[in-house]
Amino acid sequence: MERIPSSPPVIQPLGSSEDRPFWSVMIPVYNCSQYLPETLESVLAQGIAPEDMQIEVIDDASTDADVEAIVKSIGKGRVKYFRQEQNVGSLINFVTCINRAQGRIVHILHGDDRVRNGYYQKLGELFRKYPVAGAAFSRYTYIDEKGEVLYDQRPEVKDDGILENWLLKISEYQRIQYAAISVRREVYEALGGFYGVTYGEDWEMWVRIARHYPIAYTPDVLAEYRKHSSSISGQKFVNGHYLNDLLRVMDYIQHYLPTEQKDKLLKKSKKFYAHYSLRVANQLWHTSHNKSGVQQQVKQTLALHSDLLLYWKIGKIYLKMLMNRK
Repeated sequence: MERIPSSPPVIQPLGSSEDRPFWSVMIPVYNCSQYLPETLESVLAQGIAPEDMQIEVIDDASTDADVEAIVKSIGKGRVKYFRQEQNVGSLINFVTCINRAQGRIVHILHGDDRVRNGYYQKLGELFRKYPVAGAAFSRYTYIDEKGEVLYDQRPEVKDDGILENWLLKISEYQRIQYAAISVRREVYEALGGFYGVTYGEDWEMWVRIARHYPIAYTPDVLAEYRKHSSSISGQKFVNGHYLNDLLRVMDYIQHYLPTEQKDKLLKKSKKFYAHYSLRVANQLWHTSHNKSGVQQQVKQTLALHSDLLLYWKIGKIYLKMLMNRK
């Protein structure tokens, strides 16, 4: 199988057996062993019985630690472990997660993120109350490398329920992190897995699901997405190539939208990510003083969108570089 699938990979159907657990918590990992114990403990602490919840770590041939030993130590037999024979990349690892999932609801929880107590209870209630919902997600918070809270994602609505006009809202920009969302396995079976890009592939998936199914939501903060300050210096950010991925995702999203909304939402997306790119450029300067990286960000940004506020922000960044200030 190609490392970055060019079309949605097939998810094998399981049928309607009554013996299946309600939940499958599938934990993809690759060289994040320092955080994995926290991830596992956050799931295990919720005390859901094995017959109701499958928990499995899917290791993409990590080289930083003995991941299996960590799973055995923390999971004590409760958590299963699967290791890829070789590194297959994030997208194929996600497909493996879904195909190995036996539950009716699949939660892909990355090995450096966490869930808060009550996540599975609340989302389980949403899925049961709204059987038409293809997916459900909670409000979430951002944490740092030490697990300290940085800030909460703003709520989509004030009360639990099915989100209105969600296709149009999620098509404008990414509003969900993996840790916060769970999906009916039958939805993945119908629509296929992640594909196309390695940055923004989740955004495309959440839009694809919203195109075909209602989405349930709770404003309770029940998931924690970990931000790595070092990741901002990753190669895709330094050279601005993540914006190329986002542009591809925007093109994919166009196919899911009503004709009369396509141009308007594309312009909004480009404007949003142009300003986002300058935040990346600013952080890149703060963390590494990478002048060429900042210049590349600015070049890619102006190819997306331009307005007076954007030029003002660019001017501020260049003034910092000129004065060699953080």
